[in-house]
Amino acid sequence: MLYVDRPSVPWRGRLWSHLVSDVSYAELHAFAEALGAPRRAFDRDHYDLPAERFPVAVWLGARVVPSREIVRLLRDAGLRRPKHLHRPPTPRLRDLALPAARTGRGAPIVGTAAAGSPSAQGG
Repeated sequence: MLYVDRPSVPWRGRLWSHLVSDVSYAELHAFAEALGAPRRAFDRDHYDLPAERFPVAVWLGARVVPSREIVRLLRDAGLRRPKHLHRPPTPRLRDLALPAARTGRGAPIVGTAAAGSPSAQGG
């Protein structure tokens, strides 16, 4: 089942709701996709929905519950991911490389000489 609280969290000039599932993240992502919510709106264990999407979420079948119920539902389902326990994904080594090193364009990395440059040719 999917649940949504009423838009009450102010942020960036809008009011926001939270959309959760008590079944699985797969169910939550599928519902959010049908709702037209972008994946970037997913925050650890819920989707942040702007007030304008709230009526559509309810129309599609999300049950309206109080905000305090959202956390309880997640916890009872074993789907709660608190901020203090959530680790961001470890970046891959290639994502840590400087842009010039990744693309081969731009200035060489400090301390290296580009092929054909005077310092690479000993001059």
